[in-house]
Amino acid sequence: MIQLKNQLFLAIIGLILFCPLYSFGQSVPSSQVYHSLLQLRETKRVLYVAAHPDDENTRLIAYLANGEHAEVAYLSLTRGDGGQNLIGKELGIELGQIRTQELIKARQTDGGRQYFTRALDFGYSKDPTETLQNWEKEKVLADVVWAIRRFQPDIIITRFNTTPGVTHGHHTTSAILAGEAFDLAGKTTAFSEQLAYVKPWQPKRIFFNAYNFRGEFEPEEGKKYYAFEVGGYDPLLGKTYHQIAADSRTMHKSQGFGATAGAGKAKDYIEQVGGENYINTPFDGVTNRWEKLNGGNAVLSQLDQLLKNFNFVQADQNVPQLLALRKAIIGLNSQETWVKEKLEKLDQTIFNALGLEYEFIARKETGFPGEQIRTDLTLTNPSQLEIQDVSVQILDTYFKGRTAKDNATVTLPIEFKIPEETPSSQPYWLENPLDGALFSVPSQQKIGVPFSTQIVGGDLSFTIEDQQFKLPVQLFYKYNDQVDGEIKQPFTIVPEVDLTVSKDNVFLVSGADPTVTVTVNFKKQFLDGVLDFEGIDKNQFKILSVEDEVYQKKRIFKVAFLPNGNGKKVITARFTTESGKRYDQITKQISYKHIPHLTYFSPASINLIQADWKVSGNHIGYIQGAGDNVPGVLTGLGYKVTMIGANDYSPEYLSQFKAIVVGIRAYNTNTDLASNQQALIEYVRAGGTLIVQYNTSSPLLTNQLGPFPFTIGRDRVTVQGSPVVADWNSPILMAPNQIKGEDFEGWVQERGLYFASNPDPKYQTPLTMQDPGENPSTGSLIYAKYGEGTYVYTGISFFRQLPSGIPGAIKLFINLIEQ
Repeated sequence: MIQLKNQLFLAIIGLILFCPLYSFGQSVPSSQVYHSLLQLRETKRVLYVAAHPDDENTRLIAYLANGEHAEVAYLSLTRGDGGQNLIGKELGIELGQIRTQELIKARQTDGGRQYFTRALDFGYSKDPTETLQNWEKEKVLADVVWAIRRFQPDIIITRFNTTPGVTHGHHTTSAILAGEAFDLAGKTTAFSEQLAYVKPWQPKRIFFNAYNFRGEFEPEEGKKYYAFEVGGYDPLLGKTYHQIAADSRTMHKSQGFGATAGAGKAKDYIEQVGGENYINTPFDGVTNRWEKLNGGNAVLSQLDQLLKNFNFVQADQNVPQLLALRKAIIGLNSQETWVKEKLEKLDQTIFNALGLEYEFIARKETGFPGEQIRTDLTLTNPSQLEIQDVSVQILDTYFKGRTAKDNATVTLPIEFKIPEETPSSQPYWLENPLDGALFSVPSQQKIGVPFSTQIVGGDLSFTIEDQQFKLPVQLFYKYNDQVDGEIKQPFTIVPEVDLTVSKDNVFLVSGADPTVTVTVNFKKQFLDGVLDFEGIDKNQFKILSVEDEVYQKKRIFKVAFLPNGNGKKVITARFTTESGKRYDQITKQISYKHIPHLTYFSPASINLIQADWKVSGNHIGYIQGAGDNVPGVLTGLGYKVTMIGANDYSPEYLSQFKAIVVGIRAYNTNTDLASNQQALIEYVRAGGTLIVQYNTSSPLLTNQLGPFPFTIGRDRVTVQGSPVVADWNSPILMAPNQIKGEDFEGWVQERGLYFASNPDPKYQTPLTMQDPGENPSTGSLIYAKYGEGTYVYTGISFFRQLPSGIPGAIKLFINLIEQ
């Protein structure tokens, strides 16, 4: 049993930032081993640049990585934090984590790598000027230069061009910054602080990936393009590039980007925008990097012999030649990053040729500082070639096993204690508060890393023939699911004590429940301590009860907040032990089948809002769409909220509700809703209030959204502080609460999106919104009387404003309900 020093325990893997991580060994067909050799021989590199997850051209990436055998990386400026979520309620930094993992899965599928800058996706932007008013240009530009210098591409391809106003401002900005970085990356005077870690690097050319989102691209006369034939079939992988691309694209599930593969011939065009001219191909003048090394031509000769004599039937018979190649590459004594990466790829190729499988498995998914963790490292070698001296090193301690061959399995039981000072497994870009619209990442070497730089694991070592191998292996929790079979999840470090709060928003409003439950969760043992709240005085809350759940190691505090003056305060629950140690973090986990479990930590904050609002507390029905947290806010205000299911559309059932609220994108996703639309219209005619939140214009499951015609347009207002002009005498703005101009202050991310257009004259349009320099739009909120009731469609981003505790938006939504 051992204790591990915190820094080395967590940094033992993952800090070779631009190299692969050996999570666990898994056998592959011999054709893929051969495919890897083709990639080992090829040295050209392509950096693809765009703004968001899902912007990338997966077909071109799949072709370049597998058809050209190039190293291809996608640099996404953002993690997609500001987008929408089709599969759940997560938004903001939670959605950014989901989309990060979806990109990682996409690259694992199409053969590319994935990198990011520090830029926060702050939401839709209409032009690059607005984008760069939010992002600190020099820092994001520095990150793009850093990616070029680390990856050392021969050519750069941007998804978008630099023409403003034709697409999302982030898109255009990605092309602008890529072009500027192309010019700067080779200069020693540009971002010279990076040169402590990298050398200047000048790519040969930069291109724009010409495209047409509505069909195949048609080249323009008078412009020079190069066309890649991207519709081919790869017999080694058993798939077309269309299929690989569709599988990759389908990883973007949170964006609803499931894709069906195309078929037959297809071309992707690139248009040169900078660098040296070319005559034949974009790679003209790009020399194979092996040829530049002393001894590199001999390596190429060995690779050619391996390819010529490759044994597809008995892949392990290729290992002696692979070992000889490895010895030759080590003998080059090259410090070039690309050579080190090729050596790591060769090691994995050797393991694949042997059919080697290995994994490092814990008996649970999480651990806390000070906890004893029991694990097993297992290695199975199905080949006749001996693997000797199998061991795992954790700092200065080795756990040794026997020789493995002939399908023998070596199992090393390992038990260790997580050091007391070990930090939690927080995604690195969330470790510090935001720096404006950028994530704060002080360490230069962490910038660009796809996900975590702090991964729990160890070093696996063994000998094959006379050569020693050492590779990092990540610790996983493995279990069997009755439906999905074997599941592996990353092992993560969590605090010994964390908190949960029952509400994100507490309202001191007539009829609302002013109480909250704060649960202190102990992983090891109960600790004596005191609960209080940062941001308010002790006389502004009262602890009503304290209850211990001994078996679950939980201490549950029920707290009532007392009136303390109108307005909003952000307070943080904190539990302080008798020894003075303070705990104020919530452990949050995001779980979807297509990506690993995501664990992150945030302060146990609560929005405490006091106001003189009139709230009836009536019974409200809610119809789920793509997912949002609006029902919880309505419950907190004192409304009784019931979710309406597939069998709940009878007139008698619907008549119990004062109002029915339809969740975001429900008409894009909820077939039961679409099938019962007429029942809802009849509900309005009979006297109910129906509030429909935003939907996208396509695909709509029904075209009859309201009692009178309107369409869903693409108007949106992206500047959250943009002015609002209103008919303040409109009934919907006057009762039961008077809406004022100040109620539109302090909003987050945006005003709204997918506004109504071409509304029938029977609809009222009390609000006018516009972005700076744009035409005004009256479609953010439309409503009409129909029969005895009221119908409302709104593109206002209530799904963002209400969970964020924006008082003015909450007050306006109350008015919509109370019509």
